[in-house]
Amino acid sequence: MRGTNKNRTGRTPLTAWPLVAGAAVAVLTGCAGTATPSGAGASPPAPVSVTSGVPEDAGTASHGYDPRADASADIAAARQAARKDGRAVLIDFGADWCLDCRVLGARFQEPGPSRVLAKYHVVTVDVGEFDRNLDVAADYVDLEASGIPALAVLDPASGRTKVATSQGEFANARTMSADQVEEFLERWA
Repeated sequence: MRGTNKNRTGRTPLTAWPLVAGAAVAVLTGCAGTATPSGAGASPPAPVSVTSGVPEDAGTASHGYDPRADASADIAAARQAARKDGRAVLIDFGADWCLDCRVLGARFQEPGPSRVLAKYHVVTVDVGEFDRNLDVAADYVDLEASGIPALAVLDPASGRTKVATSQGEFANARTMSADQVEEFLERWA
């Protein structure tokens, strides 16, 4: 039985089941570990089929969460620009390993959401495997409660957080249509 995960009876040993169960939970619940998006005034999005709902490039495309970027400097530059032109700052916390983050990034490229995003200064912040830029994120959103992707909108004048997805509103972004993403972004603009 050397080199196999099965015992003498041909069955997977009980010690392997927690790993199997953990992997299944991660796949079924998304990047955040929450089963459904929620939040004040948020209604859960209607489910869509995986083949037709998730953009084709979402599985492989990078949304642009750059681990080398200086998140604090990027946010400061966006806040300075916001004070000048009056457009709010939208901070997108996530990671390229997260399918829901990649799906949200693909949704941002679709016509409706991209039109609304033009009303914002958008900053992407890489949180790695919850080991990067957590001090920055803590100023705007509760990543423990929200998971990723998480968004925060800053007031252009004061720089204070106007709204944040601390309840995991985008935790299952793969189930959201472009229209649903656009609706959230429009509500906050």
